[in-house]
Amino acid sequence: MSTQELYTSPPGEPNWQVPSASSARFSWEYDEGRDRLLALYQKGKDKQWDGATRIDWDLEVDPLDPLGTPDESLSLYGTPHWAKMTEKDKGELRKHYASWQFSQFLHGEQGAMVCAARIVESVPDLDAKFYSATQTMDEARHAEIYGRFLRDKIGMLYPINDNLQALLGDTLRDSRWDMPYLGMQVLIEGLALAAFGMIRDTTDKPLPQQILAYIMQDEARHVAFGRMALRDYYKQLSDAELREREEFVIEGCYLMRDRLRGVEVLENFGIPKAQAEEYSEQSEFLALFRQLLFSRIVPCVKDIGLWGKRLQEAYVDMGVFEMGNANLDQLMAQDEEIAEKLDAERFAAEEQERVAEVRDAIASGGSG
Repeated sequence: MSTQELYTSPPGEPNWQVPSASSARFSWEYDEGRDRLLALYQKGKDKQWDGATRIDWDLEVDPLDPLGTPDESLSLYGTPHWAKMTEKDKGELRKHYASWQFSQFLHGEQGAMVCAARIVESVPDLDAKFYSATQTMDEARHAEIYGRFLRDKIGMLYPINDNLQALLGDTLRDSRWDMPYLGMQVLIEGLALAAFGMIRDTTDKPLPQQILAYIMQDEARHVAFGRMALRDYYKQLSDAELREREEFVIEGCYLMRDRLRGVEVLENFGIPKAQAEEYSEQSEFLALFRQLLFSRIVPCVKDIGLWGKRLQEAYVDMGVFEMGNANLDQLMAQDEEIAEKLDAERFAAEEQERVAEVRDAIASGGSG
């Protein structure tokens, strides 16, 4: 079945073309590089994995409750519309929300893959090209995994959200080589990481938990890469150049915040757009969710040296300014540990099953 047949509404032209004015840059220095980036490149090579085998795709998924997250996370929860819904209707709503969330993850990962390839092309330093090449493979794997989950386990996709598409377009059209880092590594991936983490930590379903934990293990390296490269580069920029980047971050953060309404889902349930937006704004859970989603972005922006007055005022307006004091390294270390712990628990359980099977086989043979 074609993916086109699974979309809730037509996604537009089969190929979205984004013109680019960036230059391809070659480096003829092959022996030198920053130790931190080369170490990250080595880690990127060592940590490659196959989504077809590391993830247990035989796990069952209930299409009417694919993620197992609390109903309070749905913007209709507690409204008159919710009170009128049957249990079957609520199951369909959960399915649509899960499809919408993971569809945006999928489209974002394809965007990350294109941006990582753009970085390989345009960044001037070979050590950054090396690492970006490993990230391109990571993002391809992530897109493959999210696509498979949506196609095989939910059977439904949503088109890319307008605000996500706008930020992706702005990121890719810019001719400056650092903008794919800033737009993708810091903004889009930073927001996605926080969203992944909130679902990973609240779901009671093993398959989405595996998917999110393993993908977040990769993403922790990607954010570290963006921080290293931009922190070094932004020390060299003038105040005017830094202000230009800060304006891009401000606009991008507002776009990302407004992307999280899920209005498209409610419109598919017959709710007018204005009312759907009102429900989204009134949801206490989603208000908290939107704030927490900036837990990865704000400290990263501050760390790379973008912390001018106007940017700080924008974060105060969004209610996320205090997140600039978060320990980003600790958050990334936790992402690594959670994935490793999940692997250890899974492999220990599988080993116990194998031992039990051997014992049963020996017992059966002995009794014969």
